[in-house]
Formats: sequence, structure tokens, C-alpha cells
Amino acid sequence: MKASHHTAEKLNQIFSFSIEKMTALLIVSMLFFLASCDHNVVFEKNEKIEKGVWKAANPFTMEFDVSDTVRLHNFYINLRNGEEYPFSNIFLFVAMEFPNGKKSVDTLECPLADPTGRWYGSGLGDLYDSRILFKERKQFPLAGHYKVEIAQAMRTEELKGIYDIGFRVTSSQ
Repeated sequence: MKASHHTAEKLNQIFSFSIEKMTALLIVSMLFFLASCDHNVVFEKNEKIEKGVWKAANPFTMEFDVSDTVRLHNFYINLRNGEEYPFSNIFLFVAMEFPNGKKSVDTLECPLADPTGRWYGSGLGDLYDSRILFKERKQFPLAGHYKVEIAQAMRTEELKGIYDIGFRVTSSQ
């Protein structure tokens, strides 16, 4: 009886140790996975909008360099709005200046809420983060220095309830 009790204790110690090891391995694996999720981000810049009021005269501007003209890329607009934002969408002018000085300008409508007023973005408190796909699977035509300008196009000089705006470029899978 003593031998089987001793064997059961040993098995219990081995089994407990294995569960602890497996739990630790699982946690480390999850952390590694989460850390590697953004490995395909080529460029990202976000900027706070003073007092949550985006003035039409203050476009968001960023610059970045591109060397890869072969790989396909996705372009995103990052936006953080508050509960008090008075519209269910936002219109943006997105201008991209290429290294050769040529410029393209797009008008983009970004839906932020469904018809019932429920916000689409992920939220914490009364703020909602949205990442809106702007262009999918695009190649940069030229290597060099790019400039992107994003302006609100909502026909109001002061747009209340927008707290952050950003631009993100990822390599396409």
C-alpha cells in the first residue's frame, strides 16, 4: 500500500510539473504570437487631434520612405471618435504625393456607425477605434519619399468628436 501511495505521489508531482510547464509554454507562445501580429506593418503614424475638434484647415500630414516597389501593400486610415461625434460616417480627402512630385487625391467615405447608431469600431469607454481599409493590394510605383495628407471633408469648419487620425501601410499577404 505504501508503494502505491508513493507511486501516486510521484505521478502527481510529474503530472503537476507537466501542467505547469504546458501553461508556461502556452503563455509564452501566446505572447510571441501577439508580438508578431504586426510584423507586416511597413509604416504607421497616428496623431492626436487637439481637444477632439478637427479643423478643416488642419490636415494630418505624414511622410515616409519606400524602397520596395515589388511587394503589394494595404493602406488603412486609423480613426478614433467619441460618442459625441454627430455623424454616422466621415468623408476624407486623402492626397498622396509621389517621389516624382505627382499627386493623387481620393475622396473616401468611412462608415463609423450602423443605421441604428451603434459604432463599428472597437471601444473602451466612450471612444471607438476604427481601422478603415483605404487601398488594397497596391504596389508603390516608385522608390523614394512619399507624403500623405488627410483632411476632413465634412463641410464644417470644426468637426467635433474626432480624437485621433492615422495612416497605416502593411505588406499584403
